[in-house]
Amino acid sequence: MTRTDTPPVTPRRTRAAASTSAGLDTRRQWWGWLFLAPFTVVFVLFLLVPLAYAFWLSLHTKGIATGGESVFTGVANYVRVFTDADFLSGMARVGKFVLVMVPVQILLALLIALVLDTLATRLSKASRLLVFVPYAIPAVIGALMWGFLYSPRFGPATDLFGLFGLSAPDFLSRDLVFASLVNIVTWQWVGYYMIIIYAALRAVDPTVYEAARLDGASARQIALRIKVPMISSSVVMIVVFALIGTLQFFTEPTVLRSVAQGAIPTTYTPNMYAYSMAFSYSQFNYASTIAFALGILVFIGSYVFLYATRKQSGLK
Repeated sequence: MTRTDTPPVTPRRTRAAASTSAGLDTRRQWWGWLFLAPFTVVFVLFLLVPLAYAFWLSLHTKGIATGGESVFTGVANYVRVFTDADFLSGMARVGKFVLVMVPVQILLALLIALVLDTLATRLSKASRLLVFVPYAIPAVIGALMWGFLYSPRFGPATDLFGLFGLSAPDFLSRDLVFASLVNIVTWQWVGYYMIIIYAALRAVDPTVYEAARLDGASARQIALRIKVPMISSSVVMIVVFALIGTLQFFTEPTVLRSVAQGAIPTTYTPNMYAYSMAFSYSQFNYASTIAFALGILVFIGSYVFLYATRKQSGLK
């Protein structure tokens, strides 16, 4: 009989196969690095290098006292920032925005997402689009539009209140500008947060809700005791987004400052303060220090919140 057994693999063949496999892995790695190269170059040139240069500036001082030369002063600028009354008042103000604006945004987004999740008609699609549209409007355009609506001189509020024989409130006064800014940011970001929560709700298995209904749970109980706990990680994520964005508050108060009649000073938020020091007073070293000090506080605040909600967010 003719033998048909497979000949044994020789060490030479094994080495050749291993060499071929290693060559293919090497080529794949090089192709991977090649595709990553454009992003890496942009990331280094436009993020890491500017950050490194800004940090270098924050450790130096340049002014009349130094003869116009840049002198290394270490953490002296950071000591100055954390004892600066303007910086501290700006941080207190954005802290107030965090306490008011973030809960309002999250609660509205959660409520709208829960309502839309119960709708199964074309109305739900149109409603999602209408709520999301403000986020698609650039922040500068949105702030300019609301500045027009708030204006006591040419805004529609004057005519609307005049129909009832009332004088329109000055939404851009010192007493009301805080609430006006809260309204603008809430209007713009609720739709974005709603989409994230809605997507998380749609990812939940519907049989969970059916089982709860069979057990006699009401729609309110399903929403509060099943839906919300099951999407807690998504809620934590958008709270972190809102927290970081609020602490870096800049665009809306900067745009409204020109029509707010002195209600929004250049030190209204830390970012505005840094911008003013850099481009109005040419104190680039101190402005860089303010920016890094704000970044440190944002990091600490985000870390503390994530640590406090590690069970809900799924982190250990």
